[in-house]
Amino acid sequence: MLALGKLLELTLAGREPAEKTQLTVDGVRMRWLSEGALEVRPAQGQDSGTDLLLSAGIHGNETAPIELLDLLLRDIARGDLVPRVRILFLFGNPEAMRRGERYVEQDVNRLFNGRHEQTSGFEALRACELERLADSFFSLPDRYRVHYDLHTAIRGSKIEQFALYPWKEGRQHSRRELARLQAAGMKAVLLQNKPSIVFSSYTYDKLGAESFTLELGKARPFGQNQQVNLTMLEICLTELIEGSEPEIGNLSLEGLQLFSVAREIIKHSDAFQLNLPDDVENFSELEQGFVLANDLADSRWVVEEQGARIIFPNPNVKNGLRAGILIVPTTADQLV
Repeated sequence: MLALGKLLELTLAGREPAEKTQLTVDGVRMRWLSEGALEVRPAQGQDSGTDLLLSAGIHGNETAPIELLDLLLRDIARGDLVPRVRILFLFGNPEAMRRGERYVEQDVNRLFNGRHEQTSGFEALRACELERLADSFFSLPDRYRVHYDLHTAIRGSKIEQFALYPWKEGRQHSRRELARLQAAGMKAVLLQNKPSIVFSSYTYDKLGAESFTLELGKARPFGQNQQVNLTMLEICLTELIEGSEPEIGNLSLEGLQLFSVAREIIKHSDAFQLNLPDDVENFSELEQGFVLANDLADSRWVVEEQGARIIFPNPNVKNGLRAGILIVPTTADQLV
């Protein structure tokens, strides 16, 4: 196997490869760009016209998707998987990965779309570098652009595998992309309705990619992900990479649960209280009239929406950041 196929090993060791460019026996070109970043180009005449960005490790302790990207890259380096798409593999926060922590100083996935310019530190610099790498990768004209940012959650979930689909004014969510997510094992998709500061929102809004944050189970250390079943996602990514995807059917999306954002719960001060158990699961239903949170000046968040659920509840975020999202069921009627 080519040495560049061991990108994860190099990243965890903090080493640069001796050779920055290598070719597989099939003529696939692998090029090391910077720490945790590797570009793969198909052999001459084999390019299908798609650019695929695969990122993981934006949170360093979310290891199952990191291991999946390592598996795919090793298969390419051995010649067992022959790409017909350009791919950029990114491990987002190498230092946090080495420490087995979500982040070191700042949550990298809250530093995109201009936020890294408002702060300092190596994680702000890394967010800037990730934007630069994505900009460069998606700079070729007339290409179909796809970005999957792979995560696992810090808590359990009543719907274990789901996706978040970013939003941009004037751009509609794609029924075809939702069908691909369903084929990849996603049971639910949250259709967002405002700009965000996460990585997938940046590539969707600024670079024109079909971009998604994928939540794939619960975060566990390296080597302990036996309970995280990524078989359907691995098959889907393999087919996408080698250009062997089956034709998607009538795009009915039957069985795929769709949600929209009702409100974001913002923590304004140290007085903020989230009135949920510490072990509450994502997609837990909330009764109308329930006082979800309290903050300064007797401000309260009261559940008004019918069928409301909570995802990403986290009262320990910094002031000014999102401490949870209220979501409600929606339909596919407006999709294209």
